[in-house]
Amino acid sequence: MAASVDTVILGVLNVTPDSFSDGGRWVDTDSAIAHAEALVAEGADLIDVGGESTRPGAERVDPVAEQGRVIPVIAALSAAGIAVSVDTMNASTAVEAVTAGAAVVNDVSGGLADPDMAAAVADLDVHYVAMHWRGHSKHMNDLARYGDVVTDVRSELAARVDALLAAGIRSDRIILDPGLGFAKRAEHDWELLGNLGELASLGHPLLIGASRKRFLGRLLPADAPVADRDLPTAVVSALSARAGVWGVRVHDVLGTRRALDVVRAWQGGERG
Repeated sequence: MAASVDTVILGVLNVTPDSFSDGGRWVDTDSAIAHAEALVAEGADLIDVGGESTRPGAERVDPVAEQGRVIPVIAALSAAGIAVSVDTMNASTAVEAVTAGAAVVNDVSGGLADPDMAAAVADLDVHYVAMHWRGHSKHMNDLARYGDVVTDVRSELAARVDALLAAGIRSDRIILDPGLGFAKRAEHDWELLGNLGELASLGHPLLIGASRKRFLGRLLPADAPVADRDLPTAVVSALSARAGVWGVRVHDVLGTRRALDVVRAWQGGERG
């Protein structure tokens, strides 16, 4: 992959009561909107709004309840001119979110959780993030079994791309995410990050979602708060940008923006 200084920052906005890192803080629509505005002021290019937690062990949320959480926020942010993506596995929520103004559908299941998702996104004609996924959060830790994680994830993402194209999604609309932490152990996450070029060889932009995840927590003291993972996250974001990824999805936008500014300055000083 060619290095890039234009990596997009997706600011995480969880309007859920049970997110592993900030569950409950932004459930109220007004507080969610205020937080999104703060993330934009810190340098977020896109606000990723999610109404269903995908932390390990999380229970599913009814799509109607999910939409009740995310649609008012998306509509308000879009009306304010803020670019929004919706983090959902449900086709009906994707449709409602795009109708409300979302420009990107970020689906952690890559279209596997809802058989109607691919056709819905094809009709919506928006950008679609397809993440590597093997099963729902309640059971995903049991699915972290690989021969070679990079080869297996690449192969499984390639199969998803084929299915999405067959459903009518334009190739230039597809963004891929290796799914760090989803049916992955820490060593799997690091192997995937160390071999992003192999995933990029599929020919689609990459989104990296490492923010505050367990594999970063293992680098810190056992009693460190989740927010202490922001610095390791920023380092991963910088290295990912250096590797040429399209975007990074983070909670700490300001730290990430500063890390990407370092990448930009570094690349500006390179010869040739």
